[in-house]
Amino acid sequence: MADNTVAESPSKELMSFAGYLYNPSKSGLRAREGVLNGRRVQFFKGKSAVNALTKAEDGKNPKVSSQNEAIDWVQELLDFQLIVRCDRVGDGSRQLRVNPMQNYEEEAYYAWLYEGSQMFVILGGIGVVAVVLAGVMFPLWPSVLRNGTWYLSMLALGLIGLLFATAIVRLIVYVISLVAAPQGLWIFPNLFEDVGFFESFVPLYGWEVPKDAILSEKAGGPDPSVNAADSGPGVDQKKID
Repeated sequence: MADNTVAESPSKELMSFAGYLYNPSKSGLRAREGVLNGRRVQFFKGKSAVNALTKAEDGKNPKVSSQNEAIDWVQELLDFQLIVRCDRVGDGSRQLRVNPMQNYEEEAYYAWLYEGSQMFVILGGIGVVAVVLAGVMFPLWPSVLRNGTWYLSMLALGLIGLLFATAIVRLIVYVISLVAAPQGLWIFPNLFEDVGFFESFVPLYGWEVPKDAILSEKAGGPDPSVNAADSGPGVDQKKID
């Protein structure tokens, strides 16, 4: 464990602990959202942080070997102001205020001042600046790159136009089919469903399932008489199968 003496900046080991606790997918520490001095922050209980450091999950060894060691690390986070002890203003309120006693207690609340790794923020900023500069310097690009960009933009516009045309055609076909048959016929019934790109175009067509059949499926399970190819938008193909 790192020395508890407060230095000018936190050690790499302490920052590793901060990053571990800050990431709920790694530590399992679920923080709640509050407001501290007009700023939105994430806060948690002290015992939750200690439990996150001492628990063994998925066959992996815990981050620390004892509860006392975990408490020492939480105290170091306080000493370096990566977290701050705070109190809730009123029962159930999200409003927080800083507690003058900056020490560890199991039932006390602690808010994050640490904002996680800034690497992605820095890379994102660099990317935005690069895109802006590239756009400004577009007239200076080689003719090959300018022509390629133009073709790519035309391709993107063509794909968007094709999507709109497909949506209009399928709606027209659906309206016409309602006149000829009791059930509406959809072309690409999964086109606007929450599925993958290729699954959006499978099956090629499908008859709209009546509402009473959908209610019957939810109440008593899938109807074996309904074929997946005859299902309409909004119906899960896997459930029908």
